[in-house]
Amino acid sequence: MRTEDKNAQQNAPRAIARFVLECWKVNLASAMEYRLSFLLLAGMMFINNAIWLVFWGLFFNRFPVVQGWEFNDVMMLWAVSAGGFGWASILLGNFPRIASIVSSGQLDVYLTQPKPVLLNVLASRMSVTAIGDFIFGLVIYAVVGDHSLIGALSFALALLISGLLFIAVLVIAGSMAFFVGNAEGIAQQAFNSFVALTTYPSSIFKGVARVVLFTILPAGFISYLPIGLMRDFEPTFVCSCIGVTAFLSVTAYVFFYIGLRRYTSGNAIALRG
Repeated sequence: MRTEDKNAQQNAPRAIARFVLECWKVNLASAMEYRLSFLLLAGMMFINNAIWLVFWGLFFNRFPVVQGWEFNDVMMLWAVSAGGFGWASILLGNFPRIASIVSSGQLDVYLTQPKPVLLNVLASRMSVTAIGDFIFGLVIYAVVGDHSLIGALSFALALLISGLLFIAVLVIAGSMAFFVGNAEGIAQQAFNSFVALTTYPSSIFKGVARVVLFTILPAGFISYLPIGLMRDFEPTFVCSCIGVTAFLSVTAYVFFYIGLRRYTSGNAIALRG
């Protein structure tokens, strides 16, 4: 019996990896079922991001340097923000919807399955529009990024940090629904604010706004990556950024499962998704 338990524990990571891979396959197949819609949604998000960069280009055409930032830095900022949000929403696309899932009782369907609840929830959805975000990030890097090995690794690390921060912050905000009931408004405000703040150079914020940018809504750790990691490597910033990302990721995991103990079934009949 002990041998069987030991074998089961050893095979658990493989089983979870296979499960997540199957989720991604199903999500992609579902998205590709309507290919024209898929291409339009992803394409429109790509164009939307590009339009914002056009406005930034007009601004920097008149003011070439703002608080040490140049236009290429802002382009890489959008690449990191959009690319990080993109891969997170493609692979773990339910992270902005935690509050809605909890409040509406849709969590019941995940509790009946013998898989890690949080991972199951996150991996059960893919955002089609986020594919446009991710491609946009890669295209901008291809145009203005550092294509050396160090440059590519730095960009990959920036995307990883960006995506994990998006997931962690929004899982924490969404998990408020376990404690305050309907927290969809809180989660939506957190989502809108966090996304917006990651697209502006962190150096333009001063005083209290800057403190908030690196604490309550830690978008500054994303918006400063083009400078502190990719342009001028700053060891203190990079270490603190990795530390904050790890801390918030663990906090999101713990906070979700603490809240899960308080969850009361909504008795809702819902499909997984």
